[in-house]
Amino acid sequence: MPNLSRRGALKLTAGMAVLGTLGLTGCGREDDTAAAAKASAKPIDDSPATGTVTVWAAQGDADVLEKVIEPFKAANPDVTVKVTLIPNAEYYTKLQSAVAAGKGPDVAQFFPESQAQFLDPSILRPVPDGLVDPDGFFKSLWDAGVVDDVAYTVPWYAYTYALVYRADLAEKAGVEAPATWDEMLPFFKALQGAGAKRGLGADNGWDIFNGQDVAMYAWQAGGSLLSSDGTWTLDTPAMVDALKYNASFFTSGIADTATPTFLDAQPYFVSGKTATMITGPWVIGQLDTAAKKKGWTASHVATAPLPAGSSGNVSFSAGGSWGVLAGSGDADASWKLVRYMAQPSTQVAQYQAYSSLPAVISAWEDPAIKGQPLLDAFLTQLKNTRTFPQVTTWQQVATRIGKETEAVVKGTSSAEKAAANIQSYAESLGTGAK
Repeated sequence: MPNLSRRGALKLTAGMAVLGTLGLTGCGREDDTAAAAKASAKPIDDSPATGTVTVWAAQGDADVLEKVIEPFKAANPDVTVKVTLIPNAEYYTKLQSAVAAGKGPDVAQFFPESQAQFLDPSILRPVPDGLVDPDGFFKSLWDAGVVDDVAYTVPWYAYTYALVYRADLAEKAGVEAPATWDEMLPFFKALQGAGAKRGLGADNGWDIFNGQDVAMYAWQAGGSLLSSDGTWTLDTPAMVDALKYNASFFTSGIADTATPTFLDAQPYFVSGKTATMITGPWVIGQLDTAAKKKGWTASHVATAPLPAGSSGNVSFSAGGSWGVLAGSGDADASWKLVRYMAQPSTQVAQYQAYSSLPAVISAWEDPAIKGQPLLDAFLTQLKNTRTFPQVTTWQQVATRIGKETEAVVKGTSSAEKAAANIQSYAESLGTGAK
């Protein structure tokens, strides 16, 4: 499961002036608009789909989509499904332009962590009543597609972060996975003492990804990022604690500010240059390849939920989702395809084809997934996740958090000053709401 697709997905909207083209609000619409959107979400029956459905998706998890939907096409012989795959780096830009020109597809892939600018009835049709069971998905993934009590997207696959570590080094050091922030540095140091050059292989791009990491730590420290009334809450003790916690990995010598680079993360881990990663589930399927030895992962690696701060160990939810565009020429068939892709059996098929983890909780009971012990920590963590602020400026704010994180790590700014800078920047952007 290529890591690049995940990072690419998160980068899609960073710094993009999406609002200027689409005129979206992202939140704060009037109650009557929400009511009208709900009223238009009519149920979809169980009759065979007919017509033509155009689907746009980003390269990555959707690379196997044609294979996964073969049973749908076989069961619905009078429907034609045309799938177009677009490079990650270009995907949202092309979709934005197509929507603005009224030439978008019927069905489009979105990313729960960066789809806020599309959640508007002028862009997406509301999910029809009864199409799927909202309670069947990980809550934060479903909630990421809901605005003013109207759902616009249906989750497709899921991921979050957990702790991936060298089990052989932990056994040698006689230590268990840390359960709290206070246990993190001692754990990392123990793994170094067992032979690793660095206890943690940290992401040091100082970009949106570091920003989302620190935002996650702020949640764990009791922060909210955005208040219930839509006000940024970033200059807080929780954000200061998060920045200091993150910086401690580097100032203690546990992590290096320069290496590994992104593409070196897995090779460093298998070679023992680093002993842990705070990362997503895709690495599990990459480590045997990096080690050039089948079975290496099973005998050398373990996973654990994230250690808890003062307010728990919540992580963020991310992945893929589907929406039907407002201008779809065949909404009925489009929704039937989306419903098919939300079925547990289909999501298991997606996992078997590409290792995409299901967004439908019941699919995790399938032997193909339940029999993978290294995924248990990710399932546990997915049940304790939040979605990033569903506002159109979040990607820019997260990128700024990443830059301020670098300054704190390298000692050119204090955590307190960085938090104040982040707050000031976020306030200057607002939230994109009318």
